[in-house]
Amino acid sequence: MAFRNVAIIGLGLLGSSLGLAVRKHLPDVHTTGFDADPAVREKARELGLCHAIADDPAAAVRSADLVVLCVPVGAMRAAATAIAPGLAPDAVISDVGSSKQRVAHALAETLPDHTIIPAHPVAGTEQSGPEAGFASLFEKRWCIITPPDGVDASKLEALGDFWRRLGSTVEIMDAEHHDMVLAVTSHIPHLIAYTIVGTASDLEDVTRSEVIKYSAGGFRDFTRIAASDPTMWRDVFLHNKDAVLEMMDRFLGDLGAMRDAIEAADGDAMFDLFSRTRAIRRGILEQGQDDARPDFGREHS
Repeated sequence: MAFRNVAIIGLGLLGSSLGLAVRKHLPDVHTTGFDADPAVREKARELGLCHAIADDPAAAVRSADLVVLCVPVGAMRAAATAIAPGLAPDAVISDVGSSKQRVAHALAETLPDHTIIPAHPVAGTEQSGPEAGFASLFEKRWCIITPPDGVDASKLEALGDFWRRLGSTVEIMDAEHHDMVLAVTSHIPHLIAYTIVGTASDLEDVTRSEVIKYSAGGFRDFTRIAASDPTMWRDVFLHNKDAVLEMMDRFLGDLGAMRDAIEAADGDAMFDLFSRTRAIRRGILEQGQDDARPDFGREHS
């Protein structure tokens, strides 16, 4: 393992899971954690999320050869500024954000003399905070790495090896393409979930208690997604705005077409769409990206 000392900045769901995953899969790698919230730092010490918890961001990264920023994408620039005084010249700085172009730009501007290799482990739950983490979060999940042009090949390989050892399947992708793909597969579904749950709660002729009492499986699935960290998702939509708006326009066009089919009683058009979308679900199951059990069937304490 090329990295011997890993600093984890931000100890929410992803940061805490990363600390636990390194403990499980890379027992010889030392981890140091930091979170801007003193209460989170204290809880991280209590839970043993990292070998050490620093009270200062620069101190947290001082011995690190890999630094992983696990903060909301809107906080990446501030986090990079805070760790800059403690960074070793040859340290690799990465992240776990779900939008990549603006994050890469912010980190490159803030840390122009360091190696920056953005990454996105496509993993998570609707839970947040240090107590939500579990070591198997990244197992059998994709980790997309979006390296800048001219990056040191050995450091890129080392970062890929790091994520593979945590159980992830690594994919190298252009940052712009990543943001477009994730707008479709993650960001728009979250936006729809937030919106439909908000619509249901705002209906004047349906009380909030009835929405909760009579929620069917489909609505319950939406509420699970809509329970995700509001700070993180606000920042995602703001930082991947162009791709999200493009995909939203496409979705609104498709939604309009479905409305027209319902109004025209065009059962064939509806059946054709539903058949195609059912096949997508089968493909996801066949590739092992989901199963019928909660949290993809993973055990965690």
